[in-house]
Amino acid sequence: MTDMRFESLTPLLAPRSVAVIGASDDPTRIGGRPIAAMLAKGFAGRIFPVNPKRERIQGLAAWPRVADLPEVPDVAVVAVPAAQALGVVEELGRHGVKGAIVFSAGFAEVDEAGAAAQSKMVEIARSYGMRLLGPNCLGLFNARVGFYPTFSSSFETGWPIAGPIGIASQSGAYGTHLFVVARNRGLGTPICVTTGNEGDVTIGDVIGWLAEDPQTEVIAAYAEGIRKADNLLAALSIAKAARKPVVFMKVGRSALGRTAARSHTASIAGDDAVTEAVLSEYGVVRAQTTEEMLDIAYAATRRIYPARNTLGVITVSGGAGVLISDAAEAVGLPMPPMPEQTQARLRTLLPFAAPANPVDCTGQAFNDLSLVGRFAEAVVAEGGYSSILAFFSQTGGAASIAPRLRAQLAGVRARFPDRLYVLSVLAPPELVRAYEEDGFLVFEDPSRAVRAIHAIGRFGAAFARGERAAPPAVPSVRLPPTTPSEPEAKRILAEAGIAVVPERLVSSPDEAVEAAEALGWPVVLKIASPDVLHKTEHGLVLLNLTSADAVRSGYMTLWQRARATNPGARIEGVVVATQITDGIECLLGVHRDPVFGPIAAFGLGGIFVEVLRDVVLHPCPFGEDVAHEIIGRTRAASVLRGARGGKPADVKALASMLARLSAFAIAAGPRLRAIDLNPVFVMPEGKGAFAADAVIEVGNENGDRL
Repeated sequence: MTDMRFESLTPLLAPRSVAVIGASDDPTRIGGRPIAAMLAKGFAGRIFPVNPKRERIQGLAAWPRVADLPEVPDVAVVAVPAAQALGVVEELGRHGVKGAIVFSAGFAEVDEAGAAAQSKMVEIARSYGMRLLGPNCLGLFNARVGFYPTFSSSFETGWPIAGPIGIASQSGAYGTHLFVVARNRGLGTPICVTTGNEGDVTIGDVIGWLAEDPQTEVIAAYAEGIRKADNLLAALSIAKAARKPVVFMKVGRSALGRTAARSHTASIAGDDAVTEAVLSEYGVVRAQTTEEMLDIAYAATRRIYPARNTLGVITVSGGAGVLISDAAEAVGLPMPPMPEQTQARLRTLLPFAAPANPVDCTGQAFNDLSLVGRFAEAVVAEGGYSSILAFFSQTGGAASIAPRLRAQLAGVRARFPDRLYVLSVLAPPELVRAYEEDGFLVFEDPSRAVRAIHAIGRFGAAFARGERAAPPAVPSVRLPPTTPSEPEAKRILAEAGIAVVPERLVSSPDEAVEAAEALGWPVVLKIASPDVLHKTEHGLVLLNLTSADAVRSGYMTLWQRARATNPGARIEGVVVATQITDGIECLLGVHRDPVFGPIAAFGLGGIFVEVLRDVVLHPCPFGEDVAHEIIGRTRAASVLRGARGGKPADVKALASMLARLSAFAIAAGPRLRAIDLNPVFVMPEGKGAFAADAVIEVGNENGDRL
């Protein structure tokens, strides 16, 4: 990679020398554990303990102050109370240290005074060009270079295993918990970085560094909230381009969880549906549990990512076949049937077999293990599946069977090495390792295997996706000082190329009649007011007006209702609009997420948006190709395509409008709070799409409501 955006973290994560400020001679204390671990695991660089009260610490020469060190270390561990931490960071910066790992707690996670002190610490670090991990962090470890700047006690039960998985976690305790569970499963996670309060270095920065690290192939991440979303998205983009899967546990879905996240690391949990939409766009797979996260990371270590994932199943148990089929359907993993001619041939080999898919070769196949090989080869070669799951249960772990079974399966894999092969067997650890050395993933639980296989396919689809089309170009957008009325909102949108229903703003009953006759019957009347954004609930929209008398009467009714229901509202007049009767109602919208910025929404409109909740979210901006994908992911898509003999709607015009709206949202800048186009009438194919109602909410420069 030529653009190493996150290379500034290298002195923090893979240094050549380290100072420990607040160093302790006791290897069980916070200031002593990093030194003890680095000595035990042979850190290749120099270690400089700093403590004014001791001349030697854990057998190393100690120094009273940073300024007294014989050379400038790449990084320093700050293990002092919060009251001293700012002074230490200042001293490190003056001395030219490039990175600081701050264990000290009592900052933004505590109160406003702590937040102010944290901001000052970060300001000091930045003034010296120094990167800062923490404060309130557990540190990190990089076993590849014997670097252990952490006070975790997890190494008392074992050291990290070599391997391709990197861990990035806001939470220190959870990050090391993940490492220990992975280590106990035999998974190699030689790097684990915990970011704590993220005063400077964020989870996105760490993911970015791991994505650029040539030895890291899989990234497991945990976060309670997202800071510096731009850095995270840049990191995910680098990971995706490098075909490095990111499996992400983003917590804080519940109200209680979001509160806990704020108190824990002072993070912003954000809206979970938005987080899901953004991460999905970058090919990230989210995990709900530790078990699922490690299952997916384990499966990803094979580095086989099918772009069009299908599952072929071989089983010796009909019940297990049903279980696997249910699990595959639940996650949306296709299991197409075997070709009919292949099924017929397999039945001649074993009449009791059920060779559709799952392919049940029954326990009879173990009387002649060559049958297992022939069935497996048929599934792989003729079924054409990208992923293969074989359920052999305890039979696959039997000493009398396993060697011959391994030989049959290894032969198939050797002939078709590009598939993802997974076994569900109950076997002793040494036999599991043997199967893994043969190139197979091994799971005890076939349902967990299915979920991991599905995740690998999601990575494959994301990696295979080509370049996205550019968002449409829109003219520069000038928002008014405050939230505009509906007519003004439509005028602004129309200038950006977003089609609206024909209408006129009038100020008298006679003008209303004249407008209705020009537009054509029937018409709709609506109050125009920047202070009444949701008119229907106030009775300020009248439909199906078909005569001059109805329009005059309706005009007066709207004025009376507006004065009664919204006495202080500014009234600009009445809108007379063409009433559309043969379009499909859809919702198009944008809202500004505090973390990720403008997020587009699409779904069926009118009453359906509340009843069906069939809405897809996507970060802005995007082109028409993505807009078509968004529309296609809703249940509304079948209606728009012409379900049950209906006429196809103008989806092309709808996609164009959605893409243009996403570009408009970016061009409008940070003062745009939200856009609501509901309903948008999608006409029959070739006849366009038109916004019938439009709301643009405007805030101040911070996006706050005015």
